[in-house]
Amino acid sequence: MERVAGWVSEVRRLGGIVFVEVISNLDLKPITVVVKKSKSRELWDRARRLKLGAAVIVEGEVPEKVISRKGRELHATNIRVVSEPVELPPIDPTGKTKALMETVLNYRYFALRLPEQRAIFRIRATAVDAAREFFKAHGFLEVHTPKICGAGAEGGATVFELDYFGRRAFLSQSPQLYKQMLMCGVPRVYEITPYFRAEKFNTPRHLNESWGIDAEMAFIEGPEDVMAVLERLVRHILSRIAEECREELEVLGREVRVPELPLKRLNYDEAIEILRNEGFNVRWGDDFGADEERVLGRVMAEEGHYAFFLVEYPWQAKPFYIMREGDRSRSFDLDYGGLELASGGQREHRYEVLRENMLLKGLNPEAFTFYLEAFKLGMPPHGGFGLGLDRLLMAALGFNNIREVVLFPRDRQRLIP
Repeated sequence: MERVAGWVSEVRRLGGIVFVEVISNLDLKPITVVVKKSKSRELWDRARRLKLGAAVIVEGEVPEKVISRKGRELHATNIRVVSEPVELPPIDPTGKTKALMETVLNYRYFALRLPEQRAIFRIRATAVDAAREFFKAHGFLEVHTPKICGAGAEGGATVFELDYFGRRAFLSQSPQLYKQMLMCGVPRVYEITPYFRAEKFNTPRHLNESWGIDAEMAFIEGPEDVMAVLERLVRHILSRIAEECREELEVLGREVRVPELPLKRLNYDEAIEILRNEGFNVRWGDDFGADEERVLGRVMAEEGHYAFFLVEYPWQAKPFYIMREGDRSRSFDLDYGGLELASGGQREHRYEVLRENMLLKGLNPEAFTFYLEAFKLGMPPHGGFGLGLDRLLMAALGFNNIREVVLFPRDRQRLIP
């Protein structure tokens, strides 16, 4: 005797047989429950009256020969309705009528009954599991840094400010300051964490709450040490998805590109030349926006580099904690398919130089005393990165909007559900 608990996604009547599709557990394919009038008229009558979306518990036998094209079948001996919907579902549970993305976002909890939606978030869970597996294998300690902070990691106006018992506080923009401080006591840390940024963007690639994979490592020789870890991490995550999520990718009709290593290192000056040749009026020292990223991604892909690092960025375009090297920085950005997924580099570990960097960026070192204290106590050379989990999934799965891979997105308009 088998027992299945789930939701009714379709009811079909064919003469004296009722076929009820039930989506259960985390399965992508429904199980077809077969109820024959000749076996039990009462059960058959109950089955044909089932409402779409009802939560049911079914008991029955698995037949020796399965005729369902969906591959799984149960011949019911009992069906118990544990909850009936009190109104029509906002999304067609059969999936035959496609829902608008806005409707999916409003009712994501219901949309998760659809195979495509389940596939996305099963893949997301695999990505997070793969990241933890990678870091554990490479000697990183998982940490959890504060999300209510006394200072923003980047400074400026992109922080969410809040009243903390009469004191000014901010939602964390990133774990940057804290993971650097930890380099004073442990050599390798990582965190899978939310970011909060009060940027007034309204684009398909930006959110005000997003999730990232952050790492920091001490006793490095230069940014190449950090890039080597990041490119192996990304390859590991994408390889796990490609190998373990074949059913999910088939449901989505997607294919994941797993890059070969090492990734291309594209110098900032080379990038400037490419963009000028493509008609962009860019000056040395400019940061690159979405349009520039897309063009660089296309040109690099045409050369066989779907993923690449952009290196030797001008320091003026980077945060205060990035190490200077003349007018350059020991930094990098990781681009995948024309979308920036990560940024990082070698950090400035020398107390006096770091303090000077703050002043050059217009920041008050006194506001960062808690952070600077760690740099007086034998801080080793270190570096790290922040990899956007949402962006990685958006790019890898070929979606055009980051909200498709986030359960309950937060942007300028969307605060609920």
